[in-house]
Order: sequence, then structure tokens, then C-alpha cells
Amino acid sequence: MLHELALGARFALGGGREGLTRTALTALGTGLGVALLLLAASVPQIMAAREAREAARTASDWYATEPVQRSERTVVHLEAGTEYRGDPVAGELLRADGTRPVLPPGLERMPAEGEMFVSPALGDLLGSPGGALLKERLGARVAGTIGDEGLRDPGDLRYYAGSDTLTTANGGTRTAGYGTGRPHDPVDAPLLVLIVLICVVLLVPVAVFLATAARFGGERRDQRLAALRLTGADVRATRRIAAGEALLGALLGLAVGAGVFAVSRRFAGSVRLWDLGAFPRDVVPAPWAAALVLIAVPLCAVVTTLVAMRSVNVEALGVVRGSAPARRRLWWRLAIPLAGLGVLLAIGRVTPGGAVDTFPVAAGAILVLLGLSTLLPWLVDAVVRRLGGAGPLPWQLAVRRLQLSGGAAARAVSGITVAVAGAIALQMLFAGMHADFARLISHSSWDGRMSVVAEYAAPGLAPEAEKAFRATPGVREATAVIEASAVGTGPVAGDESRPMTSLVVASCPTLRRVAEIRRCSDGDAFVVHRRGDAELNRWIDRTARKGRPVDLNDPFERGGKTGPLLWTLPADSPTVPARPDAGGEELFGIFATPGALTGADAGGGAAPVDPAALPGARTVAQVHLDDGVPDAAEHVRNTAARLSPLLAVREAADADRDQRYASVQRGLLAGASGTLLLIAASLVVSQIEQLRERRRLLSVLVAFGTRRATLAWSVLWQTALPVALGMVVATAGGLALGAVMLRMTGKAVSDWWVFVPLAGAGAGVVAGVTLLSLPALWRLMRADGLRTE
Repeated sequence: MLHELALGARFALGGGREGLTRTALTALGTGLGVALLLLAASVPQIMAAREAREAARTASDWYATEPVQRSERTVVHLEAGTEYRGDPVAGELLRADGTRPVLPPGLERMPAEGEMFVSPALGDLLGSPGGALLKERLGARVAGTIGDEGLRDPGDLRYYAGSDTLTTANGGTRTAGYGTGRPHDPVDAPLLVLIVLICVVLLVPVAVFLATAARFGGERRDQRLAALRLTGADVRATRRIAAGEALLGALLGLAVGAGVFAVSRRFAGSVRLWDLGAFPRDVVPAPWAAALVLIAVPLCAVVTTLVAMRSVNVEALGVVRGSAPARRRLWWRLAIPLAGLGVLLAIGRVTPGGAVDTFPVAAGAILVLLGLSTLLPWLVDAVVRRLGGAGPLPWQLAVRRLQLSGGAAARAVSGITVAVAGAIALQMLFAGMHADFARLISHSSWDGRMSVVAEYAAPGLAPEAEKAFRATPGVREATAVIEASAVGTGPVAGDESRPMTSLVVASCPTLRRVAEIRRCSDGDAFVVHRRGDAELNRWIDRTARKGRPVDLNDPFERGGKTGPLLWTLPADSPTVPARPDAGGEELFGIFATPGALTGADAGGGAAPVDPAALPGARTVAQVHLDDGVPDAAEHVRNTAARLSPLLAVREAADADRDQRYASVQRGLLAGASGTLLLIAASLVVSQIEQLRERRRLLSVLVAFGTRRATLAWSVLWQTALPVALGMVVATAGGLALGAVMLRMTGKAVSDWWVFVPLAGAGAGVVAGVTLLSLPALWRLMRADGLRTE
């Protein structure tokens, strides 16, 4: 047995240039699959390393319930991230309390006032002409670079800046260290189902292609085995020889794949797909996954070869039996995807917070996708068998070739069929689950709106901010107010919670912009109702009892005053409706001018109140942009930075996405891009191999006067017809799989037409592959292809 395996390996390396080329194509095709499998096996390590660095640079007070006491090692910090032309820029302001402050990972010392440490990617951006507005915004001098241990990946845009004015009173938080050690939240069952399906969709096409690559050179192999039968080898011996040949090709493919992986991981830091990158040291496959690849790839090659030989009769002096191939049976090919759908339907509905067994989910999805790959050869045979001899000559040549070897053509496109089917199912699942993980704000109501927030209320900050934003290029309207909380002091029944509403403090011109106020002077107050919301307005009235005190002490403010802070709402305060802003939104609650608080009557236990000293008070500016002004949002962020580096700028039209959902979506897009590249490369290799096996036939046709353009169109039709049928199978299977997966998660199908761009992408890949194979076709049609030995 070992002798026969070794003989097969010798045949793989022998046979001159043709034999070496055949083995090289097999090794290349297998190597591409192995490289992607090793990359997929590295994803857990990549994500774990990113999460570990993210946790290490998160201040330890983030999840603390009590304030951290000041010491020589504590640091006051504040998140000061921004956004620049669609890219998030993370940042923190730091101020040391003592001489031995704790440092975030990646810093060698604490930045001083006017200094900042930046990531290499941010440093490159600030040094480029396109980063001029961001450089103006950050303002500080670059004093150094953040080390890799403080960054999620090489493309991370991050900075740490020093501040002498940052305190816990103006928004800062004190910490005694970095690194949260917080346990990971369990993944919700619907999201886990989505992750399982992503893994199946990305890896099953690779497995299909590996099985296809193992059958490269099958016709030439059968000719050699027929010659061995003449020398006395029996059927079992020929199968072992064929297994040895396939085994060597698979082992060489492992070496090629490992080499491609080792080279490509060195460039991991310079590649970024869908906002996802990695340091080269993070791209390390999990040991168990790498061992599985090393075992599964050779085993897959040997098993595929032996299964393929069961349909071939290798006889002495004969290549294969010359009779027509037997018709493929349909029943077992339909049974595989139907069994997969049955497994998924039997699982039942999964709900957030519930448990789900991932093995049946993966098994069901794998059965569906693999069943589609087995169904395609039957469909190709059934269709081409019914095609007649009519039509142009290229079409007739293509149909006849498919009638003789439609299985090989179907295997060549089965990988992309499976990939497109899986992508269709994923897109349906993403569309159906989107509402669970993305709480989107309506763009029709919030178009072009930005919020600028300071978690404190400094004297004069609100009017200064409103004036500055109104003078900013690209701003249509701006209002700035102080927001705080007001709690009702009236009697409540039993354990009923006290009524509570917002307190808005601003000048009369500003209040007129946000409420239907006719007459206003400093010292006035108003009760503002929201239009069309009677229940909310009753709640506001229970809090704002005219002539009665309200408590301005925020009950949710950590470290605030412990006793009530009473202020009496003037008895003559009118009730007015809110005025919608340019985006259609309304402020409501108790509106007061500064004089209404500072000049309040102290009777009834109330006393004058400084608006800037209200517990939990913050300054909020609403800014509406003119979409016709370039970089209007960036100008607003620069104005906010000039006012105070402690201001946070938010775009109200942004999606407040669940971060795990966003990470899964980025991983899907990156993985799908890699799979699509693999499928394209595999189709090129497969197409060239098929052309090589038909080299003599192509040379004969050219020698008899067949035009080269005719043969080129013939090759195109031979690829296009199986691909068209494959897209039909992929669409039907993908829609069925997606609908069943949505039923599992309790969601309805929101879009049945998601297959259109995906099917178009699959057809586009095949068209590009055909064009890339034309140079090989021209070369193989030369007259020297008629030579034989």
C-alpha cells in the first residue's frame, strides 16, 4: 500500500512540464483555500487581542459605583473623542492628581497642558493636507506616539491630551488605574445564530473549492492509470496510486497555503477592510483549528479522489468507458438541503436572553449549502441534455462540451453558488434583525442636526456657545440652553414614584425659539407642553405646580447634594406649547430665565439658585446644518473645540448601534470580501486547468480552420450557462435558508429582492474570470498542441 501511495506521488511530480504544471495548479488551488482557512482560524485570536487591548485602556472607574478618592496615583480623565469626515477619532483628556499618576497603556509619561500623544495613524492624518481641519480642532502639540499596546489595531485613530483645567466638577472622572476586568456579557441567542451562519457561509465555499481542486487533472490521471492496468495493476492498486497523487498535491497545497498565510500576515497592519484591522502578531490561528486544517485538507483530497473514481472504469488500453454517463439521481440531492431545513425548523424560535444550541444551527445550514452544491450538477445535466443543436457555432460547441462533461463545469462554479446562496441568507437575516440591534433615529426628523453637550453649566457658556455656533460656516440655526431636572414635591400615593421633568434655563430670545412665548423678560418662568401628548403633559403639570416649590436636586447625580434644593415656580407662570426646531423636535418641561432662579422669593423654604451650580446641570446646544456647505459638521466641531475641549459633539442622525452587532457586521463584510477573492482566484485556476486538459482538441479545431473568436465565445458560454443555473439554485436556496432562519428568530422577511445585487456580483466575477483565462486560451490553441508521444 505504501509503495502504491509513493508511486502516485512520483506520478504527481513526474510527467515532465505538463505533470509539474498540473501538480502546481492543484497545489495553488489547495493553497489558496488553506490560506483562507488559516486566516479564518486566526479571527478568534484577532478579536480577543482587540478586546483585551480595549479593556486594558478603559479606566477602572468606568463601572465603579462609588467615587474614587484622590491620591498621588489618581488621574482625572474625560472622554474627548470626535469624528472627522466619517471616521471616529477616540481621545481622552488627562490631568494627574499627584506625582506618580497611573498611565494608560501605550504612554511613557503624562502629557502636559498643550501636549498630546497620538496613534501612528492619527499622526499621519494630522501631517497630511487632508487633516488640516482636524489639526486645528485638536490644537495641542504632538509630543509622542501611543504604543501598540494602547491601540486596537494599526488603523486606530486615538490621542491623549493634557489639561490643567479638567476637574470632576466640569465633567471629568477620577480613576486609580486602567483595565476593567469586566466579564463579557453573554451573546444574545439571535445574534449567536447570526454569528454561526456567518461562519458557515464563509467556510463552506472554501471546503467546496478544496474538493474541486483535488480533482484537477482527472482526465490525464485516468489515462496514466489505464496504462498501469496494462502492466498488471488491479482496480484497488490504481485507486491507491490515485490517492497517493492527490495526497501529495494536498500536502504541497498545505505548504503553499502556509507560505501564503505567513507572507500575508506580515502585511496585516497595512490592510484594513470595513474598519477592521489587525497587528501581524495577532494573526495567529488557534492551535486546534490549525491542527484540524492540517488533517482535514489531505483527508478531503483523498476522499474526493476515491469518490470521483467510483464513477470511472479504468481499463487496460482505455481511458474511461466510452458510453454515455449515467443520469444523476435527484432524490438524494434534494434530500440533503431538505434535511437541513428540517433541522432548522425543528430548533424552534430563539429569543433574546434565551439559550440556543449552536451545533444543530451549524449542521442545518451546512446541509442546506452542501445540498445546493450537489443539486447543481444534476440541474446542469438536466438542462443541457434538453438543448438541441440549433444556434450559432460557439453555442453549439459549448452545449456539446457541457453534454459530455457538465459535471466538471458544475463543480467549477459550485463554490460561488454556495457563497452567493449563503450571502443571500445572511442579507435577509441582517435585514430582519436590524431593528433589534440598531435603534435608528428618523432621518426625516433629524436631518442635518448636531448636539453639542457640556456635562456642566459654566456661567455664560450657553449664550457664548449659541453666538459662536451661529457665526460658524454652514450653520442655519443654533440654540444653547442649560438643562437640569425638576422633581415634584407634592404628595404621592403609596410606592408611586415622584413626578419628574426637565428644567431648561436660557435667555428670553432663546426661549422664544423653542417655545410659543409672546412676552418674556428676565425673571419669568413657563410651563411648556409637548404638542399632541396629553399623558406627558399631565405628568409635567403634576411636577410643575404653579406657586409651589420643586426640588432641583438631581436624584440620579452621583456625589450630588443629599438634601432637597427647593425653588418655587412663580404662580403667574403661563403654560405654552413647545415650538418645534428646524428638525421637528421639541423641548418641554419647566422653562426659566436666569433671573427667575437667582431672584427667586425665598419664602416657603425656597432660596435663590445659581443655574451654573444646579446638580446634574449640563449645557446643550442644538445646531442645524446647511447641507450645501462642505465640511459644515467639521466646522461645528472646530467651534466646539475652541469653546472648550470638554464639549462633546454628537450627530443626531447617527445610528446608535449595538456594538456587538456592528462588530459582527464588519467581520462579515471583511470575511465575505476574502471569500469572494478566493472564489475568483479558484475559478481562474479551475478554468485554466479545464483548458489545459482540452489543449489537443483546441489545437485540432484551430488546425481545421475554426476561428479563435469562435472558441473564445464557446468558452464564455461554457462558463455562463452553469453560472446562470448556479445563480438560480443559489437564489432559491438562499431565500429558503434566509426565510427559515428569520422564522427561528421570530422575524418577518423584510426584503425578498436582496438576491439581485448578489446574483449580479456572482455573474460579474465569472465574467472577469473568463476574461482572465483568455490569454491561456490563446496560448493553448497553438499548433504545437498537436504533438504527442
